[in-house]
Order: sequence, then structure tokens, then C-alpha cells
Amino acid sequence: MTRTYLERTEAPAGPAPAPPAGYRLERASGCPASFYRYLYAEVGRAHHWTDRLAWSDEQISAHLACPGVSLHVLGAQGVPAGYFELVRHDDGSVEIAYFGLLPGFLGRGLGRYLLEAAVARAFGEGTARVWLHTCTLDHPAALGNYLARGFRAFRQETYLLGA
Repeated sequence: MTRTYLERTEAPAGPAPAPPAGYRLERASGCPASFYRYLYAEVGRAHHWTDRLAWSDEQISAHLACPGVSLHVLGAQGVPAGYFELVRHDDGSVEIAYFGLLPGFLGRGLGRYLLEAAVARAFGEGTARVWLHTCTLDHPAALGNYLARGFRAFRQETYLLGA
């Protein structure tokens, strides 16, 4: 598997994009651990996201209560379509720690919007650098979406799964 780290150091030129018709993007304040676990599991199922599946409700709640962590959910008519999680680091950078769409919402062009919104919100927090990582297990369009949105690769690492 190859993991690619990408960064963006230039804020978007214009205002944050408006959500597509019929969708809303909201910060999920006070998110229950069960809902966070659902988003993580469903968005990450096809991409082998496993790191946080073993987290207890207390671990999830403590993580979401950290001042530098924010969760943003894209929804349509009360149904979650995707989400992103931003994490501010000690160096002032903001990481898009998790990002993705639920399976039923893939292929609708929402990934572009959601990434542009994540970038706008991250830069809106006053950072000079937004970064993330993706890997060859993620959606095949992920890397291309990041590059098309102004990210540039700054590091790659390859390793065997389970190693």
C-alpha cells in the first residue's frame, strides 16, 4: 500500500462554496459517539478504515471534545451523505483527518464540493497550511480530487498491510 501526504498552503480565492441543491453542511457539535462511529464505519468500510473502530464511546467523546477537533456532516433531507473531520495541530496546521461520502452518495459530484468546503473551513480557522493523507486503499478518485483542488504531494511511504 502507498500512503501519500498532501498539503495546500494557499487559501481559496473566493468564498466557501454553497452546498449543492438539496444538501446542507453543518458542524456536528455535541455529536454522540454512536453517530460518529456510524459515519466512520460506513464511509470507511470499503477503504479498510479500522483504526477507530475499537475506540470506546468515552474515547470518541473525549476526542470530539478536544478544542482543535471539529466534525462537519453533509446531509440531504435529514440523511447523512458524508463528513469530514478537521484537526488543528500544535504547529498551527489543520489536518483533514477524515473525509468521505457514504456509499449511496458516491458518483454524484459531491466529493469535489465536500473537499472544497473542508478546505475553506480549514483555512477559515486561520491556518497557513492544510494537509491530509490518502492511500491506495481509498476511493480511486480520491488522489485526483485532492490534486485538482490545489493540494500537492510532499511525502509518500509504501508498506505491506498488516506489517
